[in-house]
Amino acid sequence: MPGRVLIVDDIAPNLKLLEAKLSSEYYDVITADNGHKAIAMARRESPDLVLLDIMMPGLDGFAVCEILKSDPMTAHIPIVMVTALSDVADRVRGLQAGADDFLSKPVRDVPLFARVRSLIRLKQLMDVYLVREETSTRLGLASSRPLLSHEDATHGRVLVIDDSDVDVGNLMKALAPDEHRISRLASTENGLAAASREEFDLLIVSLHIDGSDVLRFCSQIRSHVADRVRSLPILLLAEDDDEMRVAKGLDLGVNDYVLKPVDPQELLARVRTQIRRRRYQNRLRINYEQSIALASTDPLTGVHNRRYLDTHLDQLLQRARANAKPLSVAFCDIDHFKKLNDSYGHAAGDEVLIEFTRRLLRNLRSHDLVARIGGEEFVVVMPDTPPERARRIAERLRQKVEQEPFTVGTQATPIAVTISVGVTTSRVADAFGVELIKRADEAMYQAKNSGRNRVVVAPMRRASDEPASGAVAQQEEDG
Repeated sequence: MPGRVLIVDDIAPNLKLLEAKLSSEYYDVITADNGHKAIAMARRESPDLVLLDIMMPGLDGFAVCEILKSDPMTAHIPIVMVTALSDVADRVRGLQAGADDFLSKPVRDVPLFARVRSLIRLKQLMDVYLVREETSTRLGLASSRPLLSHEDATHGRVLVIDDSDVDVGNLMKALAPDEHRISRLASTENGLAAASREEFDLLIVSLHIDGSDVLRFCSQIRSHVADRVRSLPILLLAEDDDEMRVAKGLDLGVNDYVLKPVDPQELLARVRTQIRRRRYQNRLRINYEQSIALASTDPLTGVHNRRYLDTHLDQLLQRARANAKPLSVAFCDIDHFKKLNDSYGHAAGDEVLIEFTRRLLRNLRSHDLVARIGGEEFVVVMPDTPPERARRIAERLRQKVEQEPFTVGTQATPIAVTISVGVTTSRVADAFGVELIKRADEAMYQAKNSGRNRVVVAPMRRASDEPASGAVAQQEEDG
């Protein structure tokens, strides 16, 4: 999961040391030796994470953090402050400025890599939400998104799991200013049930609970079938000597941690960060779902339509090019669909389209995009998918359609249905998503011309690859 990391430090040896550590783990590292350069590079390069030194001449780390977090272009980039300062007041000040965590100098490898992996995962998740929000805005379906820092973090629902009455009492006292509603359990035994039963904004769990495997419990939360449980922020309460277990927790999906004895102001600041981010992501998700439902979904099948695809595919292609990752597209067409309508009626044809959509969605990843762009034509967009994997996915879809005939209405005999699929993957020269759709469409017609019920992967463009206009016209008529 390597990503792009911006390291900011005015002392060259410190800069080179962190650069060497991260480069050895295959992260793409960019550097800046002062605050002004850091802000410019963050806006220009959109890194996945910023490692930010606090003590710098001119703009110090606190000021840089505040500027980045107040700018809509950079507000969602996680920031880890790297410092020799050990005063709790400095950590609280950094958290209030928007920092996500701190690393103490000299930086140790275990906490460094655990925190980098954890926060880059968070950034990549946030990128998905923000790309969707940008697409909705371009379609005129949503207004400009609010800043994360403007999200309210009070009056939350917090689940605390800790078997120490003293620690829980101190925790509740520390969180009292924000008037949260707190539920408490003494073990993880009923934690999943509680998290499933109620809508919580945050889970706080002690790493040391007699008779409980806390890290396994955190893993179960992250693999839960319900998204609201799976995405629940987790804050660990740990001891000074828990470095390895905390690192493991971060790799499992724990969002943050605080060390005992817990400083009330630090705890309050970290809780606010997690609740604010949870509510912000929920807001983006709800805005996206509501706006897209208004104008960019196909009313029959419920998947996206051509209008949405054209806009969103351009965004995905730009991101894939910026990150040097492949983006694949499959163009699917139901064979002989016109004859099916003529033989069984349009109502039966609609049922086939609905069931075909269900099979597509059941056999794709949650972040793949499905759009209906014509009567029986569908496009599947597969981010971060190289050509061979895209071909295998398309072949699996083809088999899922062919192997089980479609039961339609009152028809006694199920209807045999097949599809022809064309597949292509983004190229360096591709400037717009429509170019991928055109190539995949051409490959789909090659599949039809070769006998239908097959997958064809678009080759490198040659004049002989262009389908004859008469053949295309005939295929459009016959399906």
